Amino acid sequence: MASLREIKNRIGSTRKTKQITKAMEMVSASKLNRAQTNSQSYEPYTRKIREVVAGIASGNSGATHPMLEERPVKKTAYIMIFSDQGLAGGYNANLLRSFMDQVAARHSSSDEYGVIVLGRIGRDLLKRRGIPVMDEITGLPDEPDFQDIKNITRLAVNMYKEEEIDQLYIWYNHFISAIQQEVKETKLLPLTDIGEGRDAAAQSYEYEPSEEAILEQLLPQYAESLIFGALLDAKASEFGARMTAMSAASDNADDIIDDLTLSYNRARQAAVTQEISEIVGGAAALE
Repeated sequence: MASLREIKNRIGSTRKTKQITKAMEMVSASKLNRAQTNSQSYEPYTRKIREVVAGIASGNSGATHPMLEERPVKKTAYIMIFSDQGLAGGYNANLLRSFMDQVAARHSSSDEYGVIVLGRIGRDLLKRRGIPVMDEITGLPDEPDFQDIKNITRLAVNMYKEEEIDQLYIWYNHFISAIQQEVKETKLLPLTDIGEGRDAAAQSYEYEPSEEAILEQLLPQYAESLIFGALLDAKASEFGARMTAMSAASDNADDIIDDLTLSYNRARQAAVTQEISEIVGGAAALE
């Protein structure tokens, strides 16, 4: 049985740990609010550029673009968004597990795919499992700007345009609530479903110089906007997962402290009882 000093030291260390997890929970909650605001603010831009591109692609002009056309798939690229820091519950592990299951079902060789990874945790996990990493970004800020990822997004789009890859998917944790995130796969290229769900009465536009020239400019920007929007969504999920994990850690610390306090009181009571017994026994021996 642990001594009173040992139990007291464990109570003290657990209380200090709780202070840390509680502080991290509050910081994550604050970051979550900002991340949600950033993600929601970006959605109107994505919707509008999708509307314009869908209007051209679904029109009667016959305007086409290689990014809208499927071709035989020889190699697939995946953009995966992980976190740079841990202590976020199953945020990274769930994403990796779902991805590995899909890769096993979809590919028979590592030559058939590659990963562009965002986040230090994900980079290390993928490399340990021998997953081919095509490019990486680490150290992204909590409130990323498009400039932070523009090189890697344009790299992915250019790889498709130059036929180095034939499909491009993005994997990330979609934010549902602070306690719930859902692993999501979105097909970025080719943009074969861009016109699905389009309102037939949507606003029409006149294009200058031509619809083909507009598509040439807008389609890469649209694909890049989807990647950046997914990053903002993933950041909200990350902070929600970390806030929930730290809340659970604080609750566990309370339970441990309660158990240790009970053990401490019992051990102290036993020590006092033993001392009284020794005093009574000594007094009886003197009579």
